[in-house]
Amino acid sequence: MLNRRNFFKTTGALALGSLLLPSCGNALTQTETAAENTGDSNVSKQVLPVGLQLYTVRELMDQDVRGTLQKIAAIGYKDLESAAGKTGHYYGMKPKEFATLAESMGMKLRSSHVLPGTQLPTEAPLPPEFLTLTNGLQQLVDMAAESGQNYLTCAYMFPSEHKTLDQYRRMAELFNRAGEACKKAGLGFAYHNHDFEFETLEGQRPYDLLLAETDKGLVGMELDLYWATKSGNDPVALFEKYPGRFPMWHVKDMDNTDKKFFTEVGNGTIDFKRIFDKAELAGMKYYFVEQDQTPGDPLASITTSYNNLVKVLS
Repeated sequence: MLNRRNFFKTTGALALGSLLLPSCGNALTQTETAAENTGDSNVSKQVLPVGLQLYTVRELMDQDVRGTLQKIAAIGYKDLESAAGKTGHYYGMKPKEFATLAESMGMKLRSSHVLPGTQLPTEAPLPPEFLTLTNGLQQLVDMAAESGQNYLTCAYMFPSEHKTLDQYRRMAELFNRAGEACKKAGLGFAYHNHDFEFETLEGQRPYDLLLAETDKGLVGMELDLYWATKSGNDPVALFEKYPGRFPMWHVKDMDNTDKKFFTEVGNGTIDFKRIFDKAELAGMKYYFVEQDQTPGDPLASITTSYNNLVKVLS
């Protein structure tokens, strides 16, 4: 499996992808007017559009930003979550310039993925000018505010960053600081999980520690439904245990094989209808289709995911 760690190793420091490297009642349906939704009102009364994490089309974005966005918009996606590519956090554009380009096509930038920045150089030899939460937090916040996006999101912890519970505690402190900086700029901050956060470490599940030691007023969780499910956890049970802590989701499916690999939304084993029925309990405001790897043309995969998801939610 090409996970985010291997992605960095195989593509080099500049090919940063998403890692920056992975009817619900009538509450959640796809409409044109939903693109104007700010996410501030009660989720049960919202009409939320389908979003896309651009990591899925990372190579296409590196080749042709405008053309790729046009194709994404033509499929029907309305919300976007960016991931740094070979040319930087906003694909070689100024934050506002990129957001304006997306808006001209009827889409809205909602979030962008960033890294903690405390990994070993051998895990991700990032160039010195590359901004992270520990090397340019305020600049990242300022750029996010300039773009008009809603969230700044930590995408991943490298293996060297989560070997002990003390490291998780330090991450929680970092996330609280990032959340405070984001709040001052009118933004939200969130953390995106994989599966390792659910593995017992020193007798405790680190994901619970992160939720306990981060300020719920400053730090939300972007729950990756695939990784949570693959780790043996029920997203709905997480919503019930931590109501309101999950303002964003990654919507990706898991195939029905022993490998439990990525597949298009609706082609796998995850019951998205059941999960979306609990959107209000979760506190969900935005959700993004993501498929870390696709069997062929990623545009074909995101088209399938879009069409299947709209059927699930209608």
